Amino acid sequence: MTQDHTAGPDAAPENPVPWRPSRTVAVVLAGGTGTRLGLGIPKQLLKIAGKPIIEHTLAVFEAAPEIDEIIVLMATGHVADAQQIVDKAGFRKVTRVIEGGDTRNATTRIALDAVGEGDCNILFHDAVRPLVSGRIVRECVNALWTYAAVDVAIPSADTIIQVDGDDCITDIPVRSSLRRGQTPQAFRSGTIREAYRLAEGDPHFAATDDCGVVLRYLPGTPIKVIDGSDENIKVTHPVDVHLADKLFQLAAAQAPRVTDERSYTEELTGRTIVIFGGSYGIGHDLAELARRYGAQVFPFSRSSTGTHVERAEDVEAALKTAFEATGRIDHVVVTAGILEKGPLSEMDQETMDRVLQVNFVGPVIVARQSLPYLQQTKGQLLLYTSSSYTRGRADYALYSSTKAALVNLTQALSDEWAEFGVRVNCVNPERTATPMRTKAFGEEPEHTLLAAETVAQASLDVLISDLTGQVIDVRRAPGEVPAQPGPPRAERDASPAGLG
Repeated sequence: MTQDHTAGPDAAPENPVPWRPSRTVAVVLAGGTGTRLGLGIPKQLLKIAGKPIIEHTLAVFEAAPEIDEIIVLMATGHVADAQQIVDKAGFRKVTRVIEGGDTRNATTRIALDAVGEGDCNILFHDAVRPLVSGRIVRECVNALWTYAAVDVAIPSADTIIQVDGDDCITDIPVRSSLRRGQTPQAFRSGTIREAYRLAEGDPHFAATDDCGVVLRYLPGTPIKVIDGSDENIKVTHPVDVHLADKLFQLAAAQAPRVTDERSYTEELTGRTIVIFGGSYGIGHDLAELARRYGAQVFPFSRSSTGTHVERAEDVEAALKTAFEATGRIDHVVVTAGILEKGPLSEMDQETMDRVLQVNFVGPVIVARQSLPYLQQTKGQLLLYTSSSYTRGRADYALYSSTKAALVNLTQALSDEWAEFGVRVNCVNPERTATPMRTKAFGEEPEHTLLAAETVAQASLDVLISDLTGQVIDVRRAPGEVPAQPGPPRAERDASPAGLG
């Protein structure tokens, strides 16, 4: 169906009255039953990345500053399940969880009745699109200042064919003009209400999406399309469950960068930061940077203080030292790690134990010992992974697998510690110029490596942010040339190698 933009009774006037919505409401449509997934429960209640799909979805709208209110339309017989998820997660913007209709048409009408009269923005979103981004939500709402209807779509990477009843091709549309629709779909309330009012008089009316209703019954109303994302998938088929779970694991956040140096000083002055592995590489540069902005930094390492992260008594003593000196611990950072190259079959037991103890058991011990201190300050634990966590690498199998374990530890602890107000994040730098990397790989072209100072800066941005449970990618800027790494003698104290 195409849209006629010629002037007509429904076309926008040349000097339209400025749009002044009273609020912005997100309507989360959760009426699916999971039939195509072969489940006994609605697919929106299926757990992905440790939480029900609908909880991930609601969290995005809860966190979006553009959204004032959330209404959930739930599948018949499962309203109580959805309400329990809302209550447990503490979603304050969710005002109603109600039962949806038998059809998409009926569900939208119920939603419009729930929103009530008055001018407002309404966003309709599929509950089973849990990877929608805050950027998409923001752009939808912003577009409503200019347009009365907004859709979200991405270009089609595949050639689309049209077939007849015998599955023979009848047409191949030009791909450049085609888009794959997603949600949310956003509307000025008066527009979507009027479209459905007109549709009621059509005995053949059957909506599959709300922009289609506006397109058909208000043909003079432009529908703005904003860019969606490849990650904003709809969980419909069994393979989608696995894809969504992996996308959550691999999702990388960007640390919000503070451009005003005074803000760093305001955030860090008087704060106490404990860094395990702070003698060289990223840990050392982070310590220096944090001190510059007024933080009290306590670096501990095997070479400088005799601190072994895999020894609980050493970690306990280090934390106690920092606390007794300042009366608080706001951030705990673990950059300590070792890299031993070679086939696993040729590694001796001592080497395997050392890699596992320092790279994984150590951060676990630090996490357990740090929690009581971080609870008092609502602070943050910051860990480090490597790009090798996405797929194990030959000749450093233990290193890459421990880095994958740290990502899972980050995501698990962020959920466990949310009730305490403690944040947990993980920095994922690309190949970085550190002593540990030089020791393992020798001299490499400077232009291929990330500067340790760049990772330290990104780490500082994460520490003063509100992020939690995130893997933060740090990538080399075009033309960046790293400083030469320090002496390669303290491989335990160097920051992650940043293996590609």
